Amino acid sequence: MQMYANENAISYNATGLPWLRTTIPPMERHTPQRAAVLAAIASAGRPLLPQEVLELAASQAPTLGIATVYRALKKLADEGSICPVALAGEPVRYEAAGQGHHHHFQCRECRRVYDVAGCVGGLGGLVPPGFTLEEHEVILYGRCAECTVPHEGLPVR
Repeated sequence: MQMYANENAISYNATGLPWLRTTIPPMERHTPQRAAVLAAIASAGRPLLPQEVLELAASQAPTLGIATVYRALKKLADEGSICPVALAGEPVRYEAAGQGHHHHFQCRECRRVYDVAGCVGGLGGLVPPGFTLEEHEVILYGRCAECTVPHEGLPVR
């Protein structure tokens, strides 16, 4: 993880991703636990549940607990480094901020959520006359590659 410092703030670039550069405000205390949480989200490449964040961040912060993960997620979301991904009937997941407009795919088998690049567009034509479309969210459902591929003699789930 690269660190940049100036007199006002410290910036972190987790995993070298150019779109993920987070600045922690000067009065905000930086902790190794928060850095591990941010690095876990950046390296996953998909929205994560808090438990998944804990499992991935444990290699960098072995004493990290779930309560600390929740606190770190709240602070990182408040400062705009990560974004919540809310799907109906599902716990909130978190992904790195700055990815631009995109949609999500949820596997019906393992329940993981993945980013989908691009947008279907042209949805304004579906809006009833006199209505104004302000935003949209498209969620695709199916089976991820891991759940689709048969595993050594086991039937496809």
